[in-house]
Amino acid sequence: MMRIGYGEDIHRLESGGPLRLFGIDIPANVHTLAHSDGDCAYHAIADAILGALSLRDIGYYFPDNEEETAGMDSEIILRKVLEMMEEEGYMINNIDVLVTLERPRLSPYMDECINHLAEVLGITTSRVAIKAMTNEGLGAIGEGLAIRVVANVLLEEVFDE
Repeated sequence: MMRIGYGEDIHRLESGGPLRLFGIDIPANVHTLAHSDGDCAYHAIADAILGALSLRDIGYYFPDNEEETAGMDSEIILRKVLEMMEEEGYMINNIDVLVTLERPRLSPYMDECINHLAEVLGITTSRVAIKAMTNEGLGAIGEGLAIRVVANVLLEEVFDE
């Protein structure tokens, strides 16, 4: 059986870097304003996996008003969600992620992002797509005030033989 999930996250940007994305510190003059480390990519991916499993969103499992989640490394969140996925008997078939951000340009870091994400998810890079786009100067994202990440994931049931 296959299950598809969608996740989305948006964060305000403020002065001072680096920008944490896909578990990597990207050199930039902005960073996300967040309760955790603000890794929008990992948050969207975690929500996509939870959605595919018909579970609650990451805010339910990792509330943004709890002291133990303050400053939390989002890779911990994603790894816990992956454990939940495995407990439910699923694995990732493939993932498609879109980052919308005016600056910095992500193309110089794309291979590193893809490789790191594939490693964390335990899949090959051929099953990982990451795309980046700008918002052409429109809205809060286009003005450089925010970052938005959307993730789609396809899960497949694992059969024990």
